[in-house]
Amino acid sequence: MSSGAPRGRLVAVEIDAGSMAAHGPAYIDQERAAAIRDLISENLFAPEGRAGGGGGGEAFRLHLSVVDRKLVLQINDADDAPVVSHILSLSPLRRVVKDYFLVCEAFYAAVPTATPSQIEAIDMGRRGMHDEGAEILRERLKGKVLIDLPTARRLFTLVSALHWRG
Repeated sequence: MSSGAPRGRLVAVEIDAGSMAAHGPAYIDQERAAAIRDLISENLFAPEGRAGGGGGGEAFRLHLSVVDRKLVLQINDADDAPVVSHILSLSPLRRVVKDYFLVCEAFYAAVPTATPSQIEAIDMGRRGMHDEGAEILRERLKGKVLIDLPTARRLFTLVSALHWRG
């Protein structure tokens, strides 16, 4: 990426508690917490049309929620002043989220009794579903928010946690 390209980063991510299912598998909470921690630690997140500029670019706060079965990404500046809001249909992600949770359930069920090679095989499938979901998310955000694949993967984890309804 050239030095003149927009560069931004997330410094905070909040998920609307009312948008999540009340009770779900423990791994959803664990993965969500890890995704937020990793996302804040390292990310590329630049709303399109923003100057960004040098010195590491702008800092943003992301508020995620689901309203009327649509994903709402409220992007604010570092001081929490609104920058832009994007509303995306969750329909393109439904199948991959469902498959992702099936593979995750198989993974966590296998951990206590499966061999390391069996666990690795299931985990490869889980990572493949995760990559597919991340690419769908990147495509849906194209022209709206510039994100790299690692950022998209972590966002997919968060979107999955919002999307899960048991």
